[in-house]
Amino acid sequence: MDLLTFKLILVLALFLLSLTIAAYSTWAERKVAAIMQDRIGPNRSGPFGLLQPLADGGKFFFKEDFTPQNAEKFLFVLGPALVMFISLITGAVIPWGKTLSFGGVSYDLQVANIDVGVLFIIGMASIGVYGIMIGGWASNNKYSLLGAIRASSQMISYELAMGLALLSIIMMTGSLDLKVITETQTSGKIWGLFEIDGLNWNILYQPLAFLIFFVAALAETNRHPFDLPECESELVTGYSTEYSSMKLGLYMFGEYVNMFISNAFMVVLFFGGYNYPGIEWVTQNWGENAAGILSIVAFLTKTIMGILIFMWIRWTLPRFRYDQLMHLGWKTLIPLALVNLMITGAVILAFGN
Repeated sequence: MDLLTFKLILVLALFLLSLTIAAYSTWAERKVAAIMQDRIGPNRSGPFGLLQPLADGGKFFFKEDFTPQNAEKFLFVLGPALVMFISLITGAVIPWGKTLSFGGVSYDLQVANIDVGVLFIIGMASIGVYGIMIGGWASNNKYSLLGAIRASSQMISYELAMGLALLSIIMMTGSLDLKVITETQTSGKIWGLFEIDGLNWNILYQPLAFLIFFVAALAETNRHPFDLPECESELVTGYSTEYSSMKLGLYMFGEYVNMFISNAFMVVLFFGGYNYPGIEWVTQNWGENAAGILSIVAFLTKTIMGILIFMWIRWTLPRFRYDQLMHLGWKTLIPLALVNLMITGAVILAFGN
């Protein structure tokens, strides 16, 4: 198998994986909500309601595709398409597993291994806000416009805190390459005291940076308690008010794909990526492919656990007021991120990486 064929297969697998996880995240969210509210949840379509995402997707395709008379037609279509495209393309730079070997040739489980993978994801996330902003403005609806403005100001505010939290990881690893960041968490003495193969994760050194990044990721993905851009009690459904059929479906799917990629990014930065305890031992004793397959399982397990925590928070915490949201971003997270950055710099200067 040549490299191009492998990359094409990997792209297709990643595309199908992202859509599948996004679809079944809707099922999981309803099940989590049902458990927390002592209800049953979806249970009619297939065993345990597992075919409910397929039924929901089919309904989106067959619903009336309505476009407001005074809407900007081209931009009205471009908005949801841009959100979905940006959500999917960011997964290209994430290392999803160690390596797999075919015909004596090792292949990285990463579509594009670029030196500035961190900047690529942050840049794509920044462009993603345009999909929401364009959709809200093109709808020619005041509620949609207010939701779009909220989304843009919210994302810009929390991207600053997220970027500052990322700087501490970059200072520790000395690289913007996600593969390098993952590999630095494979081995090494934890706190300089003892060594556990595959468990030298950045969360052990940067818990505050993780907390800041996690809160910012909730805001970036418009999840509770930061879902002000689509706050039903105030804005009907915000930027997506005028959307119907599969254009609305693209916005909803884009949000869940974005949540999946955000958690995958978090796993790479703080939870060792595809590393797991004993990864080097498995590689030496069971072979490269066994270690590679287990690394994929470990990566997806960590990512899915993060998604479930996102859902748990949604059905636990009440929505912030908008002034509280801005206060948390500008007056709490950014100062904390700056303090953490200074402490990281001081520790590196005193003790080295």
